[in-house]
Amino acid sequence: MRKWKTSKLFEKLRKGDTVVVGKLDRLGRSLKDLIDLITKMQQLDVSFLSIQDGINTNTATGRFTFNIFASLAEFEREIISERTKAGLTSARARGRKGGKTSRL
Repeated sequence: MRKWKTSKLFEKLRKGDTVVVGKLDRLGRSLKDLIDLITKMQQLDVSFLSIQDGINTNTATGRFTFNIFASLAEFEREIISERTKAGLTSARARGRKGGKTSRL
């Protein structure tokens, strides 16, 4: 969801409200965005319900499902970071340098 739309949403939310979406992809573009938004909702004591995906942060099962998604996203970010670092180290070992090539 575009930043201005979510900021309008958070301006209107009050403690005890529930944000309802038909499907998770209607709220955020990436899993990281979704996790950030839902975490912010939890800090405001606002519930989240995704009808099609069956996630309801009012229930223990819904919170568990959300936490599984969050853990998988964090794991994915760490794996990507590790692979990037390994690739850069390997390239340096072969004498390659990063950055733009000189045109001189």
